[in-house]
Amino acid sequence: MLHDLPPGIKISVQLGADPSDEDLQFVNQLGVDHVSIWLHADLATYENFMRLRRKVEGAGLKVWNIGNMNVHNMGEVALNLPGREQKIEEYKAYLRTLGKAGIYYSTLGYVPNGIWSSAPETTRGGARARAFDLSKDPAGHWDQQVWHLPLSHGRVYSEQEMWDNYTYFIKAVVPVAEEAGVRIGIHPDDPPMPVLAGVPRCVFGNFDGFKRAFEIANSPNIGMCLCCGTWLEGGKYTRRSLLETIQYFGSQNKIFKIHFRNVNAPLPHFVETFIDDGYMDMYKVMRALRAVNFNGVMIPDHIPSMIGDRAGTAYTIAYMKAYRQRANEEFAS
Repeated sequence: MLHDLPPGIKISVQLGADPSDEDLQFVNQLGVDHVSIWLHADLATYENFMRLRRKVEGAGLKVWNIGNMNVHNMGEVALNLPGREQKIEEYKAYLRTLGKAGIYYSTLGYVPNGIWSSAPETTRGGARARAFDLSKDPAGHWDQQVWHLPLSHGRVYSEQEMWDNYTYFIKAVVPVAEEAGVRIGIHPDDPPMPVLAGVPRCVFGNFDGFKRAFEIANSPNIGMCLCCGTWLEGGKYTRRSLLETIQYFGSQNKIFKIHFRNVNAPLPHFVETFIDDGYMDMYKVMRALRAVNFNGVMIPDHIPSMIGDRAGTAYTIAYMKAYRQRANEEFAS
């Protein structure tokens, strides 16, 4: 079961586990309608989801998704490690709780050894930004866990293992997602190198992997959280450009959420940038999404540091709203 979405591109702001009144006022001041929230398993209860919904809706806003860090980037699942069955059951329970609370989307990260970065670098105006340079001893990070080269999990894994593990997981999850009415948007591997620390990134590291993964899932509830920055990082490794990827998967209603960000160059070395300062013209991205009638949500993501705690979010949202308005006007003419 899929719940219908109203037409049009929606913009959301990502907030912490318990947004304050000031947080919600800030979102209203930005003139956007949705919020996305992340928390840990101890807070991932029906009662708390409903409390957050009431709080957000009381401010005149809507909850797009509430993520659970404990069932995101699950190495036990992706690598068939001890605890796999427990993690799958925990994830299924989370989906059921989302559906019961009337929250019908969740982003899923599937990388088993984290988001890899080297030491931060600077972008325009000296803003501190995430970077990746394979020659500068990068490490994988997720939720206080750290992995290092050459082997993050003690051995080299095969691509067949990765596909077998994904198939086992997604076949267990799809019936629950469909029953709960929850869309699952799967995030690309970040960065999308073919292999990192002995682990192939073949399932969600490139266009062909996503295509095959969706065919295996065979469900309208399984789609993509397309992180523009990650796809731009990949360059040749993703096998299709960002715009081609939007056209293909967007025309199949397989893009549920967008992480709207830019980088200065593709691998082997990139630095995250402000959205108007990378190698992609991000208006082309907005236009491509409008062309396929994308009706999901987009958020700012991995914003370089700016003076003032909320400045980067405000800066990015302003560009996103302007791009959206321009694209809507172009297609209306």
